[in-house]
This record gives sequence, C-alpha cells and structure tokens, in this order.
Amino acid sequence: MSLLINGTACSRLHFAGILGSGMSAIAQYCAWNGIAVTGSDRLLDSPDVRDARDKLAALGCLLFAQDGSAVRRGTDALVVSTAIEETNPDVAAARSAGVPIVHRSDVLAAAVESKTTVAVAGTSGKSTVTAMIWEFLDACGKSPSLISGAGLVRLEKRGLIGNAFKGDSDILVIEADESDGTCAKYKPYLTVFLNVSKDHKPVAETLALFSTLARQSSVAVTNADDPLLLPLGAARSFGMAGDFAPDKVLSVAPDVSFLRAGVTYSLPLPGVHNLSNLLAALCVCDLLGCDGPGLSRAAAGYLGVQRRFSVAQLACGIRVIDDYAHNPEKIRAALAAAHLFSGRVLAVFQPHGFGPTRFLKDEFVAMFARELTKGDVLFLLPIYYAGGTAQKDISSDEIAGLVRTAGRTVIAPHDRGELVALIKQHAAPGDTVLMMGARDPSLPRLVEEIKKKLES
Repeated sequence: MSLLINGTACSRLHFAGILGSGMSAIAQYCAWNGIAVTGSDRLLDSPDVRDARDKLAALGCLLFAQDGSAVRRGTDALVVSTAIEETNPDVAAARSAGVPIVHRSDVLAAAVESKTTVAVAGTSGKSTVTAMIWEFLDACGKSPSLISGAGLVRLEKRGLIGNAFKGDSDILVIEADESDGTCAKYKPYLTVFLNVSKDHKPVAETLALFSTLARQSSVAVTNADDPLLLPLGAARSFGMAGDFAPDKVLSVAPDVSFLRAGVTYSLPLPGVHNLSNLLAALCVCDLLGCDGPGLSRAAAGYLGVQRRFSVAQLACGIRVIDDYAHNPEKIRAALAAAHLFSGRVLAVFQPHGFGPTRFLKDEFVAMFARELTKGDVLFLLPIYYAGGTAQKDISSDEIAGLVRTAGRTVIAPHDRGELVALIKQHAAPGDTVLMMGARDPSLPRLVEEIKKKLES
C-alpha cells in the first residue's frame, strides 16, 4: 500500500526521530496501513524509550542508528519533525541521495484527507480531549483510529505504545498541533478548538492558523467560554455559554460531574479545565451520533493519558501528581487542580528548551507569582536541553530570582539528586508534590525516584 504525500505515492518511509511521541504515532499508523517503515533516533539505546522501541520493532519497523545508512535503502521519503536539524546525518544522506524530505505534518495531512477525520486544536488540553474523543467513540461502537501525541492508558493496557490505533471504521481522531504552524495543512471533516493562549507563538499568529484550519474543516466546534475563538464562526459550541452546556455542575473535585438533559456525566479527573475538556469531547461525540447514556458510561470509565495529572497517593500521606504541563496556562490549571487536593503544593517544574523559556519568561514569572500560595514551594530544575543549536542565554536561576521577588518560595536545584533530597526534606503528610514538564522521556523515572525517596 502507498500513501499520497504531497502528490507522490510513498510505500517506504524512513522516520528520523522515530521515538518522539508524535513521530512514533504516525509511524505506527503507516505500518498498520501496509507502508514499510524504518526509523532512527538519537535516543535509540536509552532505557527511557525501550518500551516504544521494542513495540515498534515488534510491529515490523526496522530501527537503525541515526547515521544516514537507512535512508539509502530504497526509501521513498525521509520524514522529519521540526526538531530535526539540517545537520542531522539522515538529512545529509537524503540530500546526497536525492531522497525527498517531508515533514511529519505532510504525512499526517495525507492521512487526514484519506479519512473522516476529527482534529483537536488548542494551546492546552489537546492530548486529553483527543484521548476522550477516541475512548468515547470506541465505547459507543464507532471503532475510530487514532494518531495522538501522548499514550492512552487504555491502549497501553492492550499492549500498545498507546499513542496510535487502527480502528475498523473510517473515523480518524488526531491532534492538530499549532506549535510549528503545521496545523494549517490539515483538511479534516471536523475540528474542535479548545482555547488559545500565548505558547509557542503569539496569540495573533495562533489565531491566524486556527482561522485557516476552521475554513478547511467541514464542521468547526469552538469553546464559547474563550472569547478569542469567537471570530472562527463555528457551527457548534461547547462550554458554560455554549450550545452544549451543563444544566447543572455537580462537582469539579475530586471528579468532574454535571447534569445535562437528564443524564449525569462524571469524569475521574479534577478541575474546571477538565470540565471544559469533557464538554468539548462530549459535544464532538454527540455530533458524530453517540447517545447520552452511552457517553455517560464512557466518561465514567475514562482511563486517562500518561502524565496528564496522574495521581499516586503514597502510604506516607503525601500525594504525588505527574503532569505534562509546560506552558503558563497549563501550569496554572495544574496548580489550581492540585490545590483542590491539599492546601500546600510542592511544585516541580523543568522548563523545556531555551527558546520557549525565553519567549514565555514574563508569563511564567507572572503566573507563578499569582498562582503559588504563601505555603507552596516551587522547585525549578535546569532547562531541559534536547540537543542541537540553541542560545543558552536564560536559566531557571533567573526565573527563580524573579518569582522570589514576588514573595514566593522558590528553589533552583542544580541537579535531580539535589531535588529529590530537597523534596524529602520539605514534604509532610497532607502535601501534594506536583511534577511538571514536557518532552524529556526521563521525567517518569524522576517521578518514581521521588516517590521511592518519600516512602523510604
């Protein structure tokens, strides 16, 4: 089988950086649909990606060192993400051999056009809502396919990586990522727009991308509670002020629960932001023909996404929460939800990338100064560096100093060993430790180290 990518039929694809969450999802989807897949990754030998590596290999994907050798093996195209630089050996080999280089979004756009696709867009909540829509449609017998940026617990329990699935129907559910501007390439059947805030791009640029995506969608659904989305002119809306709205909100902690049209919907996640996420998913599934009672059962049975407010209650009386939050709005929502569990939060944040941290510095400082309480402690780890070229002209120490001037307690540990020791020193029964950060595959291992130390 082949996939028509930028007008060229491709049956053999090589993925540079195949173990990234977005790349591995597309690679699996291609392999399941009869395309020969090879891949390379600079983290190929890391224990943090062993599970994904082994499952890709079991699927028939051939994995190579990132030295350019695999590109010359009859490859129709080299697939790259925005993180792959021009100096990458696979890119150099493709240039030398005349192999076309396509962006991962080009492959995803081809998949989108071949299916009845539901795209999830927004600067916060995409992975969670994508997972909800897939789980709810699956529970209602719609048998959808999935291409996501995060692992669904339900799919991991089936022995999969968790970020992709091949269903039996024509429905495909995807994340439409705005971070590199590529979401404007997609032409889905339906796009749901969750929210917009400054993240990878200024708000005006993101809204321009969303406007293009809305025009290219047969149906657009927006969050009526986010006034910045109103110009998109959606056919349907969700939220407290939307067409799909609760008649009565029953709870936002420890679970989200509301009543609508005589049906009670409950979701095993806390927070006002998850109330909005649930409304978005239910609105989409309602449009696709799911009934209220079926959706109610599906919501109650939702198993969640890895590192999206994953809660562990320790025997010592301390709660540890692992979350992917990495921009100011996501961190604000995670802190607000954590405060629903306990009065004091020990918040750990590892910024990812010098460019994004520099771009959002003022927003980070203002948000932490506003959202941290007097009793909270913020631990800022050194900025995660994934390699490549970067201007290292900002640090966590700089941000810590600025937040400290606002009267908040901030510590910037030099390394993870120091962090774990400090958490042990500060944490007391009844506290919540909230781990936040993105992109770094070793963060789940750090969370386990923290839990082990707290229980020792």
